[in-house]
Amino acid sequence: MDMLGIECCFRLWKFFAGGICRTSVQLPGKVVVVTGANTGIGKETARELARRGARVYIACRDVLKGESAASEIRADTKNSQVLVRKLDLSDTKSIRAFAEGFLAEEKQLHLLINNAGVMMCPYSKTTDGFETHIGVNHLGHFLLTYLLLERLKESAPARVVNLSSVAHIIGKINFRDLQSEKSYYSFLAYGQSKLANVLFTRQLAKRLQGTGVTTYSVHPGIVSSELVRHSFILCLLWRLFSLFLKSAQEGTQTTLHCALAEDLEPQSGKYFSDCKKSWVCPRARNNKTAERLWTVSCDLLGIHW
Repeated sequence: MDMLGIECCFRLWKFFAGGICRTSVQLPGKVVVVTGANTGIGKETARELARRGARVYIACRDVLKGESAASEIRADTKNSQVLVRKLDLSDTKSIRAFAEGFLAEEKQLHLLINNAGVMMCPYSKTTDGFETHIGVNHLGHFLLTYLLLERLKESAPARVVNLSSVAHIIGKINFRDLQSEKSYYSFLAYGQSKLANVLFTRQLAKRLQGTGVTTYSVHPGIVSSELVRHSFILCLLWRLFSLFLKSAQEGTQTTLHCALAEDLEPQSGKYFSDCKKSWVCPRARNNKTAERLWTVSCDLLGIHW
């Protein structure tokens, strides 16, 4: 391959790899929670935050996988403050137990990274009877954020980063059938939950004005990860186009940017992709839908926020 061909390949790789978090901010004394950090993007997020000196909590359902990831991160970063705690976002009792334990253990929380999620899985319900996509991707993190919010305020400046997806553009909040009981298409259920992430972030930012806590939603990019395991078609496409997918390390860059970049506070509530503010579909900018979703979410979870 001649030099021109090499340069073209390099430029193509850079295009698909996306943005890079360039801040050199260090995090000694800071406390971080990353959900679903036993694998994929979450694991790489936890690794980088640990490398910068933070005390990192890996909050995940599979504690054995979490311990394996934590051991690897501790060895890689020479940071012994990487801890694992059980959190099952499909069970509100588990979410409350995690929050209760964390609040008893830690007096500060500077970063909450709502990273965990499910994608295009067969129809199922959570322990509390919610359709799994909306239950795990939205309601689980909604409740977790609610339970940890006072600690975030006490630790301000603090940030909440919610992982969404470009798939929010196919989403529509179907209030008449939020649990997809009348009809179910996994890609639409996933899209609805990712739209809910964007709307939640938008509404949360409004309610946090003046508290020192800011929040951002993130599209990590098209990443090679276990997330597509429930879809045979996506698994096939991911394999065919593997050269054009982001690695988990590349996929975490926008999360890190929103967690660490200086002077990002005026952008609270915004949606980011490739380490910069990005376009969202009109439904993701609908304040009435965001307010109604907030109210419905509180009712479903039995909380007053």
